[in-house]
Amino acid sequence: MNKKKPSKNLIWAVISFLLALLTIRVVLKQSKDISIKDLISVIGSSNLLFFILGVIAAWMYVWFEGVAICSILKYAGYARSPLKGLLYSTSDVYFSAITPSATGGQPASAYFMMRDGIPAGIATATLVLNLMMYTVSIIVLGIISILISPKALFEFSDFSRFLIILGFVALSVLAFIFFILLKKEDLIFKPLLKLISFLYNKKLIKEKEKKLAKIEKIRNDYRLCSDMISGRKKTLFFAFIWNFIQRASQIIVPMLIYVSIGGEVSKMTQVFSKQSLITIGYNFIPIPGGMGISDYLMIDGFSRLMNEQMAYTVELISRGITFYICVSISGLITLIGYLIGRKK
Repeated sequence: MNKKKPSKNLIWAVISFLLALLTIRVVLKQSKDISIKDLISVIGSSNLLFFILGVIAAWMYVWFEGVAICSILKYAGYARSPLKGLLYSTSDVYFSAITPSATGGQPASAYFMMRDGIPAGIATATLVLNLMMYTVSIIVLGIISILISPKALFEFSDFSRFLIILGFVALSVLAFIFFILLKKEDLIFKPLLKLISFLYNKKLIKEKEKKLAKIEKIRNDYRLCSDMISGRKKTLFFAFIWNFIQRASQIIVPMLIYVSIGGEVSKMTQVFSKQSLITIGYNFIPIPGGMGISDYLMIDGFSRLMNEQMAYTVELISRGITFYICVSISGLITLIGYLIGRKK
């Protein structure tokens, strides 16, 4: 690994940490009557069963991404253990959270996959398919939420509705782009080949033919993997199912937390529907973890379903579990996995 990349990731990690502190501080300031001490007290007096289920669901979001990646790799002929899948997942979750527009997640996951002997082309095709199914899952969950609660979208402010509708459009376009990239590898590799030639002509790199041959090898592996997995309905089906479960695991957390702190059981589906739409509203925005935007959408949506203080409480606890704690644990697991790999 070169020296520039770790330093760049460190800078984004610091920025993300400061943004997280600022977001939490702003939310607490707006809530007025809620402090960290109050949150701890609420957690201590919550319904333990629902709260633990919320924590488990949040971790299932991380676990099932690994399951989804491993299911694709298995059909591509590179079966890996669930623990390996967990490392691919945690590296994606952690670096996606500390980089803008999740730019670091997939390369980090690909790094660990290639370290485990998976060719770069296979890893790339696997991640493109997984990203496509991840995006489709969010869209499907959004559609389901509207069917469950038709009025949910209209119970947001105008700005929130604008973000959610824009999110539907942006995610649909992204899913289509991933599908095209899976079928048309030239869109990825032709620009890379031209870039190598350009850099060589400008005398910025050496060994042009060696580098071109390496990219061609990755391209052939990518095409082979793409043809293999995209031609199997069973592969696509399970890739979607695991990603659907992964997304649903995270989306049900606010619903479980809401009930755990005394919310009405009859409103569980409404909280779920709103959180599905909220996820669409911030998932396409190029901010690490959607920090700030996701918090705004959650408070805006939930405060129309429950009293304002409870809305702030549900938002703070849910985000604390699904984002801040999950990202921290994912970072720790990624570091341990990286260090163990270096020793080997």
